[in-house]
Amino acid sequence: MLLDGRLVAAIELKSQVGSFGNNFNNRTEEAIGTAHDLWTAYREGAFGESTKPFVGWLMLVEDAAGSRRSIRDRSDHYPVRPEFQGASYIERYNLLCRKLVQENLYTSAAVLATPRTAQKTGKFTDASELTSLKMFVTNFAGHIATEAAR
Repeated sequence: MLLDGRLVAAIELKSQVGSFGNNFNNRTEEAIGTAHDLWTAYREGAFGESTKPFVGWLMLVEDAAGSRRSIRDRSDHYPVRPEFQGASYIERYNLLCRKLVQENLYTSAAVLATPRTAQKTGKFTDASELTSLKMFVTNFAGHIATEAAR
């Protein structure tokens, strides 16, 4: 999103339906890599002279048995970190979102779970309050209001 020629916001939208084991690591690597690319470009002045933009990451995950099931952990070389032990893919996406924000890679990150049948109803559940759609939109709106007031 540009305002007066300045980058004020960039939001990446991702989704995952099925194939949870095959795609979680890919989505994680993409999120981290994209953020590093954006912040490198910002540091190097690729967006001109501007204040720090809002950078958001929003993940929509199919709410299904496979995304809610506890994952069996195996590691031949190092122990699995406690927060990941037995965590489902939705819980792991929640942890990812929290860490993306804690590491200042994203201003806000959210994970929403919705069943395939929700395409007609729009129903979803948040993984947690910190990674909820409400928190994401509130952070985004606050940033835009601040930029608009400049």
